[in-house]
Amino acid sequence: MQSGDDDASGPAGGLTALARARRAAYLAAGVLMLGLGILGAVLPVLPTTIFIILAAFCFGRSSPRIEIWLLEHPRFGGSLRAWRAEGAIPTRAKVFAVAGMVAGYGLFILAAHPGPAAMLGVAAFMLAGAAYVLSRPRPGWRDRPPAG
Repeated sequence: MQSGDDDASGPAGGLTALARARRAAYLAAGVLMLGLGILGAVLPVLPTTIFIILAAFCFGRSSPRIEIWLLEHPRFGGSLRAWRAEGAIPTRAKVFAVAGMVAGYGLFILAAHPGPAAMLGVAAFMLAGAAYVLSRPRPGWRDRPPAG
């Protein structure tokens, strides 16, 4: 650790109070993100992948044991490893993410009856999110021979 890092060990070799609080906050956020990701696996309008990625990030800073469990999980592990290695999102996850955004926008329109400014603002936000998701490569893209 670098000097001045607030995750440094205290005088007795244990974590400082700030480091313990930060670790607890990351653990709580990881549990919340994992719960939302699992919920997203069964609810069509809630995304799964982004919450699982965020959970792994949080557990990487709070609980290496849970982080390893997620990285080795039969359902989520492959996507997480692809994201970490290449910033890649599987095609199936892209389809579900964009479909969830479209469904969420439709529900927003039906339930909130927003004015034109809110409709355009939310649409712009959703389109930006969809463009980012769709711009990510597929896993293993570096291993494929160039086209042509």
